[in-house]
Amino acid sequence: MRLFVGLDFPWDVKQQLAALAGGVPGARWVPVENYHLTLRFIGEVPAHRAEEIDEALAGLRARSFPMSLAGIGTFAKGGQENALWVGVEKNPQLEALRSKIETALQRAGLEPERRRFSPHVTLARLRDAAEAKLAGFVQSHNLLRVGPLEVDRFVLFSSRLGKEASVYTPEVEYGLH
Repeated sequence: MRLFVGLDFPWDVKQQLAALAGGVPGARWVPVENYHLTLRFIGEVPAHRAEEIDEALAGLRARSFPMSLAGIGTFAKGGQENALWVGVEKNPQLEALRSKIETALQRAGLEPERRRFSPHVTLARLRDAAEAKLAGFVQSHNLLRVGPLEVDRFVLFSSRLGKEASVYTPEVEYGLH
């Protein structure tokens, strides 16, 4: 199984994000049902390992909290923009939840996460996107704000690579108190 831990969003929030899609040649827009915020990518694991991960996450205790999505930006690799995203307003409770998840997964035997946590929701994958259109899109939406939304659970997702887009399936939801 290919797994990751993330936040799912209510349908109305996903639709607000989907309304942004368009106007950037070279952008492959993420399907609305795939909008999520990754807290920790896990990767391929055997079934027995998935059970250990579930047990570790089920034991985690954290409070629910409000969170707002804010701003738009891009990620680049090798000088080439490759992703368009919606950011998250600075949020110590989100950082604390992410830290607890990381600790639980390390206790379950996973290697520490090497990448710096940069909370975002990917809107589109970019390949040879028209730079002027992309810059215009980011500039015209950089004051975007969605929320606050109540984060009262996190999810262990499985991911299957598909022809057009990956298919994300919520496997287990963990409530926050």
